[in-house]
Amino acid sequence: MLVIKPYRRDRAVEYARKYAFGQNPVFGNFRGIGGNCTNFVSQSIYAGSCVMNYKPTYGWYYISLDNRAPAWTGVDFFYNFMTQNTDVGPFGSEVPRDALENGDVIQLGRNDDGYYHTLLVVGFDGEDPLVAAQTDDAYARPLSTYTYDFSRFIKIDGVRVEVADSALGVDCFESVFNGVEIVTPPGVVLPEPTPTPEPSET
Repeated sequence: MLVIKPYRRDRAVEYARKYAFGQNPVFGNFRGIGGNCTNFVSQSIYAGSCVMNYKPTYGWYYISLDNRAPAWTGVDFFYNFMTQNTDVGPFGSEVPRDALENGDVIQLGRNDDGYYHTLLVVGFDGEDPLVAAQTDDAYARPLSTYTYDFSRFIKIDGVRVEVADSALGVDCFESVFNGVEIVTPPGVVLPEPTPTPEPSET
């Protein structure tokens, strides 16, 4: 049976603060091959949830550069997973801008390119969200300093876990925060590598 545990917004923000201008060695880097922004936001949300969804193709997971879900690194795949996920892992919903909290997500779009950039909310200056991002590395950068044609806002509502799964006792934060390893819960069968579309972002 699935149960919902809280999303640790504080941990997601703490992770983003540590790695916004650097690279966690346990994750690959997609700079120069599509961009690293969604990868970075996925890492931050993982630090705040400690649960991946290992469903091949349609899940949200990172094992290696060659074995990851499209939703981990692709802007639209990420949106689709977070707003449609009814299985294990973090889940969210598209909300108005004024519903955002720390640890939520903003995606920016251009008329010619569609959605192209993923940002993590790490604070507010009045009504202006402050964001963290990679590719164009930033921490606490005002959203108002970005140029874009449209945007969407994703609230991370919670994290689903299996009640009977021993993963309930697994806490990934210290390991991933310190760049040691990605914690795989006991008994989880990892998917085999499959071709993954390159992330479509800058």
